[in-house]
Amino acid sequence: MTMNDRFLKACRGEKTDKIPVWFMRQAGRLLPSYRELRKKHGLLELTQTPEIAAEVSMEPVEKLGVDAAILFADIMLLPMALGIDLDIVDNVGPVVKNPIDSMAAIESLKSFDVKNIAYLQETIRILRTKLQVPLIGFSGAPFTIASYLIEGKATRTWTATKRFMLEKPEAWAKLMTVLSDATIQYLGGQIDAGAQAVQLFDSWVGCLSPSDYRKYVLPYVQKIFAGVKDKGVPRIHFATDTAGMLEDFSNVDAEVIGLDWRIDIAKGKKIVGAKSVQGNLDPTALLAEDSILFGKVDEIVDQLPSRDGFIFNLGHGILPETDHEKVKRMVDYIHSK
Repeated sequence: MTMNDRFLKACRGEKTDKIPVWFMRQAGRLLPSYRELRKKHGLLELTQTPEIAAEVSMEPVEKLGVDAAILFADIMLLPMALGIDLDIVDNVGPVVKNPIDSMAAIESLKSFDVKNIAYLQETIRILRTKLQVPLIGFSGAPFTIASYLIEGKATRTWTATKRFMLEKPEAWAKLMTVLSDATIQYLGGQIDAGAQAVQLFDSWVGCLSPSDYRKYVLPYVQKIFAGVKDKGVPRIHFATDTAGMLEDFSNVDAEVIGLDWRIDIAKGKKIVGAKSVQGNLDPTALLAEDSILFGKVDEIVDQLPSRDGFIFNLGHGILPETDHEKVKRMVDYIHSK
């Protein structure tokens, strides 16, 4: 069977026969079979069992008809490889046993060794033998990972993270250097195993002011994208709440910039410039009836100055209560446009 490469073409800004579409968090909680798996296995166990992780990664392609698969993993696998003791608690998220609060804690982190993600590489190798669409690897970005390590768990204020960043600039720089260097190796290991594109998620960086982003975060993100450039695969940079800093956020050597729903796609594309764009439906729209949902799809597509270099996605992850059959209908609708 011929590979469906419209996603990769769109990443490169090329013309495609249909608008490519995939969804963040499509591999997992959306599908009933995954919820059954979760009754028997913890999240970390699933991500570290290649045969099961490959199955979870493939199912959205088979059930939803999307144009790319994303590796079933979790952004906290990277800090685990650095020796961070953590768990992922249902309805809470990552919980770090000993949050980082000093330079000494940072200096105690282990050096990244790609051997510590051998299970992910095996999952990727399994997927490449079975998929007929491209496989996306990913990592959390340094700021988002750092926020979990410093706060100890999910937050909506990031108070401890911002104080650490402002009051301990040397320790912050050390932590961001450790995380960015590890991320280059982490993504490189995924690409070497067969990932055909990679996405850097910076889910929480929108909490910063543009000036703080430029000073404390952007140099490390630029380093990551430069560090995997020679791997030759499309690179996607995504975060939420970046409308106020989009010019800086898109100032990286990446092929694709992901946008959330807080900015019109046309305005975002104008700011991003020559790079491809990905986005940006509000995930809540998938809870509305089909006529409303398809109208929202039309709003996005009709704004595009060109469909070349456009990948349809959500502005963040699929919500757990979303009906997978509705997602399938939306994929078919997008492909029909």
